[in-house]
Amino acid sequence: MPFTTLVTLILAPVLLFALWHVTANSSPPVPAFLRNKRIILLIAHPDDESMFFNPTLQALTDPQLQNHVKILCLSTGDSEGLGQTRRLELEKAAVTLGLRRREDVFVLDDERFRDGMHEDWKPEEVVRVLASAFAPHLNATAPAEREKEKDRRKGKSKHTKFSSSSSATTTGTTAKTSPPPEGPRASIDVLITFDEHGISGHPNHKALYHAATLFVKQIMKGHAGCACPVALYTLPSINIVRKYSFILDAVPTLLGGIYGTIFGNVMGTRGTGNKEGADRLVFVNDLPRYWKARAAMTDGHKSQMIWFRWGWIALGRYMVVNDLRSEK
Repeated sequence: MPFTTLVTLILAPVLLFALWHVTANSSPPVPAFLRNKRIILLIAHPDDESMFFNPTLQALTDPQLQNHVKILCLSTGDSEGLGQTRRLELEKAAVTLGLRRREDVFVLDDERFRDGMHEDWKPEEVVRVLASAFAPHLNATAPAEREKEKDRRKGKSKHTKFSSSSSATTTGTTAKTSPPPEGPRASIDVLITFDEHGISGHPNHKALYHAATLFVKQIMKGHAGCACPVALYTLPSINIVRKYSFILDAVPTLLGGIYGTIFGNVMGTRGTGNKEGADRLVFVNDLPRYWKARAAMTDGHKSQMIWFRWGWIALGRYMVVNDLRSEK
């Protein structure tokens, strides 16, 4: 073997680890607005949190941030009859990645959300779940809206007569002032999920994106000009070369984030629809966090450790890098 080839083989791993160390320590700290927040990670199947979102989970569950992070998983991943096993595996993996306790993991077992590449999850049904958990008033107001619609369908003459008589009765009396309308509200501050392509193209993943955006729109319905109480962030899908480039993708990701921030500030496009927020959040695992993510898969999701997932652990970019994008 030529001497230069031998030197290259020896130095390549050293340079890779040096690049990894520098990149992980060069990533920006968690922004101040992501402190002491109620954060929900919305996933479709057990192991999504470890395979795709583990850098985000490990960053946001740092005890110094005082966040309360929870996971909402819409299926047990029961396509192979392992639903109960996978539920317990998710709980174990989530605690490994930083969640406070197993009770912060919620897994649904609902016929509407069956695991499978050919299962069609309706975003409206997912929104009902999100509303029930985090904005119950959205579901509670649905019957009232139907009653208003019935009233609008009544004859205009009756409406006009009512208006006239109402005006007459208020003459000489003090008009009652209606209370100011309530602003948009929810019991969470941040919602994180897949983007419209679902990373792997899985239809269950993509349904969560459409549901999350619809959920936020319903919160903001009738509240134009108000700040949205829920910051929605999605994890962008990338091409297959970058997807399996491991830590090497951290450099273009960081540069892209810096460029995007500078460009957004210059063009005046920065903002998330909230008073606080950022268009892009970048989280890069260092070596200890990577080993913790690896343990979440190998020790947590043991039932899923078939051959190609070992390749994902070794080469998958999402095992070490997350760059969340804000949805306007």
